[in-house]
Amino acid sequence: MKNIYVVILMLTVWSLCSCNNEWEDEQYRQLVSFKAEPNAQGVTAAYVRYKPEGKVRFNLPVVVSGSTPNVQDRTVRIGLDPDTLAYLNREQYGHRQELYFRQLEDKYYSMPQTINIPAGTSTVNVPIEFTLGDLDEADKWVLPLQILEDPAGDYQVNPHKHFRRAMLRVTPFNDYSGTYGGTLYKIFLDGDTQQPLTLNTHRTFVVDDQTIFLYAGIRDIDYIDRKNYKVFIKFTDEMIDIQKRKLEIWSDNVDNNKFKKGEAQSYYIIDEEWDPQLPYMKHIYITLYLSYEFEDYTTVPGQRLRYTVDGTLSMQRDINTLIPDEDQQIQW
Repeated sequence: MKNIYVVILMLTVWSLCSCNNEWEDEQYRQLVSFKAEPNAQGVTAAYVRYKPEGKVRFNLPVVVSGSTPNVQDRTVRIGLDPDTLAYLNREQYGHRQELYFRQLEDKYYSMPQTINIPAGTSTVNVPIEFTLGDLDEADKWVLPLQILEDPAGDYQVNPHKHFRRAMLRVTPFNDYSGTYGGTLYKIFLDGDTQQPLTLNTHRTFVVDDQTIFLYAGIRDIDYIDRKNYKVFIKFTDEMIDIQKRKLEIWSDNVDNNKFKKGEAQSYYIIDEEWDPQLPYMKHIYITLYLSYEFEDYTTVPGQRLRYTVDGTLSMQRDINTLIPDEDQQIQW
């Protein structure tokens, strides 16, 4: 019996000595990926502050996955991916090419073709310099990127399509652009004052640092004729009363859609407050009151439908002041 105990003890000691710390070894493959999670449309919003003349940088993270740090220097190649953008357009919109995402023209950006990931570092940023001063946001601009294979075999690309590719939906912003709630924004067909049309949300787009535009009535960016129905809104410093400041509104298609400002003066109000539970979070509330008339001359061929718009749009912008980068601190 004693010999049996000795044998068991020896086997136990041997098993303990032969075991290694397997959790210290790499548990997965080290693969190179973008950090650019797509939304339901298959694109990733790239928010960049509008600057009329200067460049603005957007940092796109590149990650080496795995359970241990990156073990070697890697030079990762990055290129355009128009084929995936074409596939995405067909998947989202079929043959309706007027609604397609458009590839951002190279005059609007510059970026390196390679990025170095040093040993011991698992995340680096690809610096993309945007110059978007005259970009027309009536088109849906996308910068389609992919991580290219390495002929030398210094790295492996993550095979998952959402990790090896980044469809960046370029979205300039200023202090007033974004998505506004529209339940109090009433759109009346001429002669009908009892049953207004409404939308839950209205998206606005940047023109310059003081001006945005939205689409008249219930139109949005997925209407084929949207470019004929832009309503421009300029934020001025002219005070109407202690709270309200004057808005200037106009259309660039006055001859066709008979745009006319309403009898009431359009204005805006901005309020700010700090979150009572999160002292680093600032809330900015923007309220727009708009009053205008326009004609819809494209929905029904040969007929012109007159609409009157009167009501308010409201937006809350939450800013995390602990984050230094402006595009990241806004809680989109």
